[in-house]
Amino acid sequence: MAHRAPEAPVVIKRQRFRIGSLRVYVGVLIILIWGLAPFYWMAVTAFRDPAYTFDTTPWPTHVTLTNFVNAFDTSRGNHFGQALINSLIIGGATTLIAVVLGVFAAYALARVMFTGRYLVAGIILGASMFPVVALVTPLFQLFTNIGWIGHYQAMIIPNISFVLPMTVYILASFFSELPWELEEAARIDGANRFQAFRLVMLPLAAPAVFTTAILAFIAAVNEYLLARLLSSDATEPVTVAIARFSGNDPHVEPYTAIMAAGTIVTVPLVVMVLIFQRRIISGLTAGGVKS
Repeated sequence: MAHRAPEAPVVIKRQRFRIGSLRVYVGVLIILIWGLAPFYWMAVTAFRDPAYTFDTTPWPTHVTLTNFVNAFDTSRGNHFGQALINSLIIGGATTLIAVVLGVFAAYALARVMFTGRYLVAGIILGASMFPVVALVTPLFQLFTNIGWIGHYQAMIIPNISFVLPMTVYILASFFSELPWELEEAARIDGANRFQAFRLVMLPLAAPAVFTTAILAFIAAVNEYLLARLLSSDATEPVTVAIARFSGNDPHVEPYTAIMAAGTIVTVPLVVMVLIFQRRIISGLTAGGVKS
């Protein structure tokens, strides 16, 4: 039997598929370069000799580790090491409290039918849209009156209010898509609502909880405006410490030391996201698929 040539529509579909795939890869490459180029330049500058700070060579030149030593040097009034510990304390406490409260709030919104349910969800959404700059003066006045300025709680409590709406909405969308039959089966077997939640629903929501915790921690660590006004030298996080970096010359910004500090802060977060990227993606997308 003679071999038949592929029909024209099949060839056209294949060509369109290849062109479409090429567009996707080109788009991903552009986004990748756009997102990673600033981080790459920060790392290059961090390893560059301060005398060549403004060298435009796109690859590492005049490599030195002096900038990392200067970042931790306290003789110039910089307390970057303490600031790292402060950020871990503030971010860890914010994440823990926000995730615990968010899990219960999200479960109630998704699984419990009560009067005013949608009103509560709307209030939470409205709170997430409130501009931070509008809260600066009231919070500063309030915390001054009660003596909290310069203490950790002055930054942890506002951060909780910022990340809690995100936590609730991510987890609520996940809980709402979990099959009701699992919870009903646990209730039939004699478990009360809390036991069904703790033993059945919460383990299933572990990917979403883990993802939410990572996003909440990053958001808490990155907060700057309130931390700049509400912290002291002993409690300032890395965002404030890096902004206050000073060098040998008070009239010259120590750009290389600042870039080194930024690299130290950013690399662990990037590595953490890369290690747990599968869990993060599964946690963000699991709630969007019907069981």
